[in-house]
Amino acid sequence: MKNKSLISINDYSKEDQLKILEVAEEFEKKPVQNILQDHVIASLFFEPSTRTRLSFESAANRLGGKIVGFSEASNTSVKKGESLRDSILTVANYSDLIIMRNPLEGSARFASEISPVPIINAGDGSNQHPTQTLLDLYSIKKTQNKLENLHVAFIGDLKYGRTVHSLVIALCNFNTTFHLVSPQELKLPSSVKMFIKEKNLEYNQYVDIEDVTEKADVLYMTRIQKERFSDPLEYERIKDFYVLRKNMIENTKENLTIMHPLPRVNEIEIEVDKSPKAYYFQQALNGVYVRQALISLILGLK
Repeated sequence: MKNKSLISINDYSKEDQLKILEVAEEFEKKPVQNILQDHVIASLFFEPSTRTRLSFESAANRLGGKIVGFSEASNTSVKKGESLRDSILTVANYSDLIIMRNPLEGSARFASEISPVPIINAGDGSNQHPTQTLLDLYSIKKTQNKLENLHVAFIGDLKYGRTVHSLVIALCNFNTTFHLVSPQELKLPSSVKMFIKEKNLEYNQYVDIEDVTEKADVLYMTRIQKERFSDPLEYERIKDFYVLRKNMIENTKENLTIMHPLPRVNEIEIEVDKSPKAYYFQQALNGVYVRQALISLILGLK
């Protein structure tokens, strides 16, 4: 993995992914390690972010690294018309590794092809979000004590949800049974379902969330993403399509884990937070350990 960009979860083999989870466990036990003191990490967020940006910065800071970059493109030369190509080539002069979020699908792949330093994709439009996938795998492994042979239900925006796309692809390596719950307008794209078919795995599609709550080992909730809709009326019509309420998890499996990549709007009732099955805030914390592992492996420090 040394000096290897991570743009799609497919860029790293199953063995690579498991190695990252293994190193993340080490960082969870000892999160403060001064191994990045001679390195500069660039954090380029052309699109809003809270957890991804802050967990990457927290990861680098806990390892003694320096952070440069921006959290809003309007404060940069992009506002003056600078191209992505020129931005990347310039920032690569100042850093050893670039973490980038950009609303344009394919932007991270383009950046990796021209950059002399590795690129980590922190989300490119509705395409992929591979580091979220790695922390999701870590969270599933911690709560289920395994990754193989699980029933995982994805609920909500499966069309535009880049976290869903990446995680489905990754879970195809672990003999997962998929339960896909969405409105007709927000079904999982055919291109992602092809990965499931190619692995000869089972997937079922539903409209009603209560059809899957008792079957699942993992419930992966997602928000309906307003920013992905060109028609505001269409968003208003389906924004409250799914809300997970406390009574809906009463007869679920003992081992059920409720996950959410966050931010939450109203798709999980606040009362559910009190359940021991609710894991989304710990899931967000796990992002620090996984991103510490990823940064250190790409830079050849582990």
